[in-house]
Amino acid sequence: MPPRQEFILAPVTPRQRLNISCLLPRRAYLLRLNFIALSNPTLLDRKRRSFSTTAFRSQDVFHAQKENPSSASFLSSLESSPKIPQTLTEKIVQRHSVGLPKGKIVKSGDYVTLSPYRCMTHDNSWPVVKKFKSIGASKIYDKNQIVITLDHDVQNKSEANLTKYRQIEDFAKQQGVVFYPAGWGIGHQIMIEEGWAYPSSLVVASDSHSNMYGGVGCLGTPVFRGTLPKGVTGKDVIVALCGLFSNDEVLNHAVEFTGCEETMNTLAIDDRLAIANMTTEWGALTGLFPIDTVLQRWLRSKATESALLQSESPTVSAQFTHQRLDELFAHQLIADPGAKYAKYLYLDLSTLSPYVSGPNSVKIATPLEKLASQEVRIDKAYLVSCTNSRASDLAAAAKVFKHAALSNNGSIPRIAEGVSFYIAAASQPERMAAEEAGDWQAMLEAGAKPLPNGCGPCIGLGAGLLESGEVGISASNRNFPGRMGSTEAKAYLASPEVVAASALNGKISGPGWYERPESWSGVIRGEGDGIREEDRMITAEEALEKVIGQLDSIADNAEQDIHGSKSSGAINETELTEVLPGFPERVEGEIVFCDADNINTDAIYPGKFTYQDDITVEKMAEICMSNYDNKFSSVTQEGDILVAGFSFGCGSSREQAATAILAKKIPLVVAGSFGNIFSRNSINNALMGVEAPRLIQRLRGTFARNKIDKSQENINEPTENRESLDSPPPAPQTAPPNERVLTRRTGWKLVWDVKRSIIEIEEGKGGNRWSQKVGELPPNVQEIIARGGLEKWVKKEIEAII
Repeated sequence: MPPRQEFILAPVTPRQRLNISCLLPRRAYLLRLNFIALSNPTLLDRKRRSFSTTAFRSQDVFHAQKENPSSASFLSSLESSPKIPQTLTEKIVQRHSVGLPKGKIVKSGDYVTLSPYRCMTHDNSWPVVKKFKSIGASKIYDKNQIVITLDHDVQNKSEANLTKYRQIEDFAKQQGVVFYPAGWGIGHQIMIEEGWAYPSSLVVASDSHSNMYGGVGCLGTPVFRGTLPKGVTGKDVIVALCGLFSNDEVLNHAVEFTGCEETMNTLAIDDRLAIANMTTEWGALTGLFPIDTVLQRWLRSKATESALLQSESPTVSAQFTHQRLDELFAHQLIADPGAKYAKYLYLDLSTLSPYVSGPNSVKIATPLEKLASQEVRIDKAYLVSCTNSRASDLAAAAKVFKHAALSNNGSIPRIAEGVSFYIAAASQPERMAAEEAGDWQAMLEAGAKPLPNGCGPCIGLGAGLLESGEVGISASNRNFPGRMGSTEAKAYLASPEVVAASALNGKISGPGWYERPESWSGVIRGEGDGIREEDRMITAEEALEKVIGQLDSIADNAEQDIHGSKSSGAINETELTEVLPGFPERVEGEIVFCDADNINTDAIYPGKFTYQDDITVEKMAEICMSNYDNKFSSVTQEGDILVAGFSFGCGSSREQAATAILAKKIPLVVAGSFGNIFSRNSINNALMGVEAPRLIQRLRGTFARNKIDKSQENINEPTENRESLDSPPPAPQTAPPNERVLTRRTGWKLVWDVKRSIIEIEEGKGGNRWSQKVGELPPNVQEIIARGGLEKWVKKEIEAII
């Protein structure tokens, strides 16, 4: 279900275009990933640092945006605004922000109201429609802003699902919005190929994989170097990133991908889409590629295709025109020199080899060569999902079988006995392209089982799900336990060609196309930009910016030395948080501890129930956390405080992850850190949450089943939390170190003092007592929660206007 940004007023009231209020990530959450090349001679030949100048480039906006009254007044004010360096993400958000003060330059940490270019919703459109009607709305003001695609449960032919699909289509026709029926394709693919997700625009969607739009320079809510070796794909890149940077380095960050022209030229658009798509699993808020020559060529080909074939083919989009692209390229957005990022990561693509993710976690990434040597037998293989089922992916998989035919008297060999191989195209145009190339038929001849264009096994719906004890390998994006079927199954993720080779051989294996560089000694990656200081060439502006940044840091440190840290152990009674009427000043209960990191939304609320609209509150309570622990429902009680590890609620955008916890009558969740989407959904549905990393470490020290991961001790701790009011004493060991208790009643009591922004802990009756400072809950968030969630808040606001 959609998170906050995706339906705060969606569909909209007759009074205004769909606007979205959101918090632009804090400075600490803007990150650049560089793809770079150590072997690049131009880098190695630089013996001393040199400087160059950079010409100022004026930025502009689409002509249509200047004519739009909701943004024209603000955009015109930018022409006289002083130049402040912005990241590419900040510029796109700036372009779509409305109601800002004159001259305001958007920076990370700002709270802004956005007017998205497009909004996509899929099978969950009917619940959205019901919310639309419940708040008293009757007409969408800007019908061109909404795109509806039916893609998730397309294999479900039950009368209930078909009725829901008819209701959605009827609403779309009534409102005159763009509509794609079931079987046309996956919503994200449609948004890309039809041009609804357009470069330099901001698009929101009721699905967590809208990050994919960043592959074409569209912000859907790192530095690379080197070139990809033969046999290595974009899927290998993102699988490796998830495993190599697996300590939440990018959690809730807006990631921008960059690299030199030679490097970026090796990343085709389909590779970029796969990488951007899975930045969701990596933990990022967005994954954004620049508008470079590769994207420009792709867009030009789409415009040419549209001009030549639009009158003849229903699959050609009218959104791509050369005139529109001329305007885009003339005023394209780029990050400014001196723009601030929280961190830089780098990855040398030339040192990568094919990678496989799993089992059952995207944070476990293993080189294919190592995993293949283990002879891992498989039962099912999948070439499905919005990540890797475009024509190029289908061609790569078909090539495996065509190549094997050369040593099989020219006949396509059959897949291994006992293995089921499922294939589905990302959209109808992609399937048609695969059929025209003979790739679709080649896989059918090998024994593949075709599925409708759309989602399916990837989200645990339809035919071909993993059964208990089975092992599957998929070209999709998630392999969490229970995601593709039974929680007792094992799931791996890999590129299309590895999936095809594994289906052919009956075990995890590759096609043998990878060519390792002669000087290879391991994957080169790390923090920073990967360029040695003696080899660095920076512009004069960048040098000045670096000096200014160092001076700012010195000033900040000096101020703290003189005046003391902003956070201190003493409570300043003049800085108490205002508590609104109707919101509790204190929340308390017994701690129930789920000792695990990365408990995702599939674990909290099983995917097979997500699109069943008639689930009762009692049923939601029963299945809450069942994919994590099927005993959770019987262990927990009304009023308990759920405490979990880091990155709680990562994964998909389903709002039931929050509402199911509320159905269990658990009012508060405490975690080391939260997934961004879960945080927003919690506020939207009146579930309270607090980040308290030190409490997690204390609980793990007391109820440890394994050694504490030292790398997690300070991870993602909000700066305002770092000073405890009184530090807890060393934790006594009360459980065997290898004990496995998924859901534990601790006997500890937690009290959250909202006004003072602290949590108070009592470690069992008569046990140690200690307190910790936590982040404050601002009044605007209190108001939403006090009213019972965002839907009721919006309805109240509309009633006040009317």
